[in-house]
Amino acid sequence: MQKLLLVLFLLPAISLSAQKIEGTVKDEEGNILPFATILVKGTSMGVTANNQGQYSISLSPGNYTLDCRYVGYTSSEKNVSLSKGVTVGNFILSIQKLILKEITVATNGEDPAYEIIRQAIKKRSFYEEQVDAFTVEAYVKGIIKLRELPKKIFGKKIPETDRNEMGVDSSGKGIIYLSESVSKVSSQKPDKFKLEVVSSRVSGSNGLGFDFPIFISLYKNNVMFAPQMNPRGFVSPIADGALGFYKYKFMGSFFEDGQQVNVIKVIPRRNYEPLFSGIINITENDWRIYSCDLLLTKQSQLQIIDSLNISQIHMPVSNEVWRVKNQVLHFSFDQFGLKAAGDFLNIYSKYNIEPDFKKGFFNRVVIKYDSAVTKKTHEYWDTVRPVPLEPEEIKDYKFKDSLLKVRIDSSYQNLDSLRKRQGNITIGKIFWSGVNQVHYKTVHNNYRIKFDPLLKTLQYNTVEGLAINPSLVISKRSKALRSNVSFIADARYGFNNNHLNPWVGFTFDTNEMFDINKKPKRKRFFVAGGKRVSQFFKDSDIDGLGNSIGTLLYGRNEMKIYENYFGKIGFSRQWESSANLSIEAGYEDRLPIDNTTDFILNKKWLDRFTPNYPVEIMSSQFTRHQSVAIHAGFNFQPGQRYIQYPKYKMAIGSEYPTFLIEYTEGIKDILGSDVDYDKWKLKVTDDMNLKLAGAIKYNVSLGGFLNSSSVYAQDYNHFYGNLSHVSKDYLKSFQNVPYYEFSNTSSFYSELHFEHHANGLLTNKIPLFKKLNWTLVEGVNAVFINPSRKYAEASVGIENILKIFRIDALVSLQPGFKPVYTYRVGLGGLLGDALNIQRFTKNRKIIGVW
Repeated sequence: MQKLLLVLFLLPAISLSAQKIEGTVKDEEGNILPFATILVKGTSMGVTANNQGQYSISLSPGNYTLDCRYVGYTSSEKNVSLSKGVTVGNFILSIQKLILKEITVATNGEDPAYEIIRQAIKKRSFYEEQVDAFTVEAYVKGIIKLRELPKKIFGKKIPETDRNEMGVDSSGKGIIYLSESVSKVSSQKPDKFKLEVVSSRVSGSNGLGFDFPIFISLYKNNVMFAPQMNPRGFVSPIADGALGFYKYKFMGSFFEDGQQVNVIKVIPRRNYEPLFSGIINITENDWRIYSCDLLLTKQSQLQIIDSLNISQIHMPVSNEVWRVKNQVLHFSFDQFGLKAAGDFLNIYSKYNIEPDFKKGFFNRVVIKYDSAVTKKTHEYWDTVRPVPLEPEEIKDYKFKDSLLKVRIDSSYQNLDSLRKRQGNITIGKIFWSGVNQVHYKTVHNNYRIKFDPLLKTLQYNTVEGLAINPSLVISKRSKALRSNVSFIADARYGFNNNHLNPWVGFTFDTNEMFDINKKPKRKRFFVAGGKRVSQFFKDSDIDGLGNSIGTLLYGRNEMKIYENYFGKIGFSRQWESSANLSIEAGYEDRLPIDNTTDFILNKKWLDRFTPNYPVEIMSSQFTRHQSVAIHAGFNFQPGQRYIQYPKYKMAIGSEYPTFLIEYTEGIKDILGSDVDYDKWKLKVTDDMNLKLAGAIKYNVSLGGFLNSSSVYAQDYNHFYGNLSHVSKDYLKSFQNVPYYEFSNTSSFYSELHFEHHANGLLTNKIPLFKKLNWTLVEGVNAVFINPSRKYAEASVGIENILKIFRIDALVSLQPGFKPVYTYRVGLGGLLGDALNIQRFTKNRKIIGVW
């Protein structure tokens, strides 16, 4: 079972020869105060208490003053004389007693908090821009605990072996994720950033986890820290327009180190807006943030999780500059019977606000891992860790690390358990669930078998009647070829026309499994041949199930197919920049096939059946012919940024769009080829987050034929269409157009797909919508071939229904025709976008779709 994940935190290294001070932080009633901050006055050193209020700090022998702080409590100092051994230094903090001194109240009775907030808003941009550059060390610690784990999720039972490996007890409680990291962060305005991960440790794993400190700055108008939780971000309580979003209440003041601090309660004016609630403490006269304790919930448009509490303590790093010293994020989750909670601690130390960066220090590498990032000893972690481990964390590390060692050390003796765990190939798997199993011969000599479930490959069409199309893939790692070698066998049989169409193929894939210590080789070579059934539009997203339903119930036999003897060969390569080059060459001997049945469940739609060829562009069936063609494509995104692993770099995207250039040439007379054409295509796609204004996504294509001397329907420029009330891929399909309506051999065409996702804009003011978190989406699809061949459709919809569904109202506009109004139902929203992929991806896709 996939584990929940998150991570954040860091601080200073301490000498092994130092003595130790340790203690516990509680309130006056004996309640522990988790994650309290303990500072060594007169130095930049400090530590943080753990979730049980326990802290530990190592110092050289001498006299020290410790200063303990916790949001909402009066700070406490303790003088400590450190010699040999362990010195105990417990703290008891009292709730902050606020002073409600005489304050001039405005004639309109306005709460004095508003004037304090106005002053803080005036200073916001100054503090945001105050530091041009800085470096800081960060200790990041993340822990996620299950509070309840059901026996089943979505009707699927969680195997007992998975529950045991997760480390939960019989009631489903326990730590499922625990990690630590130490990093160095460097930043320079306007937008230069680098994170150097020095060390990382994940309980029960030799992987890297998520070792990124989260910088949450309330000095920004829009606070963005986790787009998955809300792509719009959240409005800061001291944003330029905050007075229109928040109400404030003055709770009183307290004094700390001679500084007056005003306690302001932050109250959202409206629910279901991206707003915080809680407390923000603002210093008097200089109006800076002193600390905060803020909350986000579902009523804040928080996604995925149920609540997120953010606590920060700011400390001076110079006479004029304050920065975040300690930040704690606490979340809770309660969905689908699964209950979890987590704490994510960030501790910052060794700030340098006047760094001297060497030329070239900032480059496209924004995250860099040290070569020994996962190889630090337990003694190292005991030295650098600024927050003590809790007993259950120590237990979790020991238990899961020992399991990891067993998995790594085990060899032949573990094979039997691996075989037993995946079970035998059964009739049920062959017919319904499919087969995806590894044949374990030895540890390093095994192969994987994948087999499509037979019943799920059944389909119905007017050409073959009932058809079955199973696929078998056998994969094995070849040391000699230094590749993952896959053998693909695909067979299709039509019970009505009695045609058998089998083909086989091989792929040689140099892609390595993810390993931070190995540089991956991203190359693929494939070769395939035999007899197959293809659609006229080879890249069509009409699948067998969808066509079967449309044909049997509504008389829409949209899938147009032909048979062909074929041979293909191809090569592709992907670079570290994620740029990808693919080259394919193919031969086809194309054979026409016609309808053999008109069986339909609903006879009233029988007259909708059309011949087995695209009637929009053909008046009769094509004649048998041959085709030899070469296709090349290059996909790239400029301005890539990278994560630098010990052995290689991985691209993580950029602010620029992604470009695709394609060229296809049909070559006449080679192997009897009858085609003669040249066509090109340029596609530009992007996904832009506009924060509070939502997000836009677009897909723009230009293309055409440079030469169209001999072009058959299979080689036309085709477009994705749809006549079903179930939506197709929104950013590449026309939702109310027959599939081959605009297929052409024009010398030029242009195509646009555009969407704006409001992500809560406007709908958060509609009572039912804001409570259910339904959001608006607007879209436009258009194609231009020539002045007489153009089409557009516009849609307005609601998405994120049950986090999965989307409903659109659609109008189609075409010269010479009246507007057509209809609707579409599809997938869209928090989970729907992730599910909005092709329902069936055949194994043949691994040898290319062209």
